Amino acid sequence: MLFQGKSLSAELLDNGIVEFKFDAEGSVNKFDQETFKEYREIVAAINNCSEAKGVLVTSGKSSFIVGADITEFLDMFKKPEDELVPWIKAGSDVFDSFEDLNMPTVAAINGFALGGGCEMTLACDYRIADSTCSIGLPEVKLGLMPGFGGTVRLPRIIGADNAVEWMSTGKAHKPEQALAVGVLDAVVAPEGLREAALKTLQQAIDGKLDWRAKRQPKLEPLKLSPTESVMTFTTCKGMIAAKAGKHYPAPMVTVSTIEAAAGLDRAGAMALENQGFAKLAKTDAATAQIGLFLADQVVKGKAKKAGKLATKSVDRAAVLGAGIMGGGIAYQSAYKGTPIVMKDINNQALDLGLTTAAGILSKLADRGRINAKKMAGVLNNITPTLSYDSVKDVDIVVEAVVENPKVKAAVLAEVESHVSEDAIVTSNTSTISIDLLAQSVKRKDKFCGMHFFNPVHKMPLVEVIRGSETSDETVAAVVAYAAKMGKSPIVVNDCPGFYINRVLFPYFAGFSQLLLEGADFVAVDKVMEKQFGWPMGPAYLLDVVGIDTADHCTGVMSEGFPTRMAKITNDPVSALYQADRLGQKNGGGFFDYGKDKRGKPTKVAAQAAYDLFQVEQKEFTADEIIARLMIPMVNEVIRCLEEGVVDSAAEADMGLIYGLGFPPFRGGPIRYLETLGLDNFIAMADKYAHLGEIYQVTDGLRTMAASGQSYFTTDVKQA
Repeated sequence: MLFQGKSLSAELLDNGIVEFKFDAEGSVNKFDQETFKEYREIVAAINNCSEAKGVLVTSGKSSFIVGADITEFLDMFKKPEDELVPWIKAGSDVFDSFEDLNMPTVAAINGFALGGGCEMTLACDYRIADSTCSIGLPEVKLGLMPGFGGTVRLPRIIGADNAVEWMSTGKAHKPEQALAVGVLDAVVAPEGLREAALKTLQQAIDGKLDWRAKRQPKLEPLKLSPTESVMTFTTCKGMIAAKAGKHYPAPMVTVSTIEAAAGLDRAGAMALENQGFAKLAKTDAATAQIGLFLADQVVKGKAKKAGKLATKSVDRAAVLGAGIMGGGIAYQSAYKGTPIVMKDINNQALDLGLTTAAGILSKLADRGRINAKKMAGVLNNITPTLSYDSVKDVDIVVEAVVENPKVKAAVLAEVESHVSEDAIVTSNTSTISIDLLAQSVKRKDKFCGMHFFNPVHKMPLVEVIRGSETSDETVAAVVAYAAKMGKSPIVVNDCPGFYINRVLFPYFAGFSQLLLEGADFVAVDKVMEKQFGWPMGPAYLLDVVGIDTADHCTGVMSEGFPTRMAKITNDPVSALYQADRLGQKNGGGFFDYGKDKRGKPTKVAAQAAYDLFQVEQKEFTADEIIARLMIPMVNEVIRCLEEGVVDSAAEADMGLIYGLGFPPFRGGPIRYLETLGLDNFIAMADKYAHLGEIYQVTDGLRTMAASGQSYFTTDVKQA
């Protein structure tokens, strides 16, 4: 054994072949500081071994290398850029030293080879993968760029245009795709991977493959003529600017770095990559996107834990109410493999539910995402019925009837009498108290809320609402079912609006107050979409939600929080509702909706809406608009954390990212708050405190600011 460490080993095999194996103590291989230390030692050991003729890089895990351990790097990213660049260079130098070994190198790639894992393979002369391989450079999704030579080697292996596409999208590629562009040299069955890689290495050692010629382009400038260079990078920059926009700097910095390095050798190009990586690591976007990744791991980890704790498996489900929402729930369950009964009281509703599911499937089929067999299988997994007979053997029921407490109460009581004693009953409600609805059922321990978001097949979030008598076993089973459906479940405690709607309606209230002071809703939407980054401004979002639904929810929130969320006098939303301007559902709300001559949807600011509000127009700055809407939302998120409605800052952030489309580059409401700085946010909120309680920060926030603490490391629950 040439070297044996905690994560890496090097063993001299027959014929002078050194097996360089990644086999970390944990469940996956990843690059951390300890691994880099061992990596340096292995390169030195191979260089000092006179018998070594070639290197085979393998993994002892089901995946090759999943990337770098980003948690280890976060503290380093806080250091000044001039300290960060040498630290990054120290890491990339290790890959260079491996690439410079005076012998051929072959990577045997199984499973995931992502980020640093992909870059490890690029430092090898040959790359042989098995059919389970998934390879790519996803750093852009963390607001970063490759930092271990990816921007240098990949363009020189597959061409600048292909490399930019790989890095700017961050997609993981199947082995066939990677083989087609030249990232891989061969793809084999899993059982033949080691033999194929060894054979390739032996051919290189024997001189049958010119490994030096294979390596040389990675050490030289890109082979692009001046004309080709201009065309390639101009086109790439245009596409990135259109797709990524100003809020996501990583793709543009990546392509600019590749362009600037095109005429340089490896050392010069690597120096530019080191600088570009350091520049991005210091951005708010990277901080937010890394935080988002870590928060997502928290949510996924809790769902995985719930799956292990769940004592009841959900193998058959039912949804009550076959409208658009019920049809969406039925589709999602069926598509992910859990058969579901769709129950309603009339055939017309059942037809609508099935049409909803079929419509989603047809679009997937049109895009080539599914075949006819899969489509038929999903539809066969949905059983439409008018009778409760088909519901008696299900493991879980999702009630999704009209948002009316009396109707829901009657349906819940009725269905409980038709299911088994151990069946779980849930309500898909957006605002109605779970404890109130629980009064209608006998087995309160097996009842909770399961709030889906519309459209169900697109929105990742499911709020699992725990009632005061809901058992831990029920919560675990429902979380596991939501995860099985491909959703990201977050457990919240019962309160008016639960979590998502509770924090959304103060935002809407801030918007309504602003309109009553003369703000133009078109100008507000533009600021919140283009500058803050929401997918929809508040006026457009209200139209999509439905003005009637929003007005109803405002009433519920007013009853729940009478001092903080009392209905606003002359609320523009109520004015639209009373004028029967319900938004998209009837063609007119804040905007008028229609179709142009080509049949494409149109959206035009409605003069009728301006006429209803009857206020003198006044201009507000972008900063004023953002403050007036975001302060109430962030304040309510903090209250939800303090009251234990949501368990952690990570879940608070992911809830709004997944449930409302909070701008990912801002990382969620708490990450946005901490990026602004707690003291800065308090000063901004205090400026508007006279506007009402929704603008007044909690004592807990002032304490957090004074003590310099972070919501991501501090439990602020006051219960």
